[in-house]
Amino acid sequence: MKYALVFILLFLLPNYAMAQHKTSVDSTNTNITKVDSTLKNNITVIKRFLKDHELWDELLQKHVSNDGKVNYKSFKTEHKKLLDYIYCLSLMHESKYFESFSKTKKIAFWINAYNALTIDLILRNYPLESIKDIKDPWKQRLWKLANLDYNLDEIEHNILRKMNEPRIHFAIVCASESCPKLQNIAFTAENLEEQLTKATQEFLADTSKNEISENEIKLSKIFKWFKKDFEQDGSLIDFLNKYTAIEISDNAKKNFKDYSWDLND
Repeated sequence: MKYALVFILLFLLPNYAMAQHKTSVDSTNTNITKVDSTLKNNITVIKRFLKDHELWDELLQKHVSNDGKVNYKSFKTEHKKLLDYIYCLSLMHESKYFESFSKTKKIAFWINAYNALTIDLILRNYPLESIKDIKDPWKQRLWKLANLDYNLDEIEHNILRKMNEPRIHFAIVCASESCPKLQNIAFTAENLEEQLTKATQEFLADTSKNEISENEIKLSKIFKWFKKDFEQDGSLIDFLNKYTAIEISDNAKKNFKDYSWDLND
């Protein structure tokens, strides 16, 4: 009986929470509301449910292609599951255990949170042609659940960038054609190093975003906007040479490509 109860909690927690504990999704605004205090103490169950970010991983594999294209129309049919995942993130963040997480576990948490909230933002406003069709998209404060009262700018600039891991710029996405592709698997602490390296290498190898040769480089404007992040341990060229097959000259001519904000669908 004990194990049956754990099984039910693990796999039905989000729906049960939303229905029975007044954490609801408004049918028109898709806003998440009040968190019941009894669930806040169920941290063991929440930790197990969030292990490896399984719900987010499932959604990504169903609605995101290998090349990072997002099927927002199909994703919208499972918007409730996405909100369940965001709800669980908020409970985890609110728990007393969160501060004891390792750096890699926190980075994976916030990358997944950023990407999930971006997808949610798009789904709330879908259909649309660009994230910029939304007023102040990165400053929207839509997730006032528990202590997950952040906008996207705050997660990127006040949390992730301060962790001194420049490769996060190729893991978090802005739902646009010129941003790095949305990986269709969740980031995890166990695989973070491999996943960040892969995301960086793929972004640099994508000629629609970067054109690299020994003596000339045409780079994504990400490298212009966040230049200081890539120069923590040397020059920008030093950083690029760690993740490209071509050895770029220190004297290579540098330009930046136009940035497309068209939706990545």
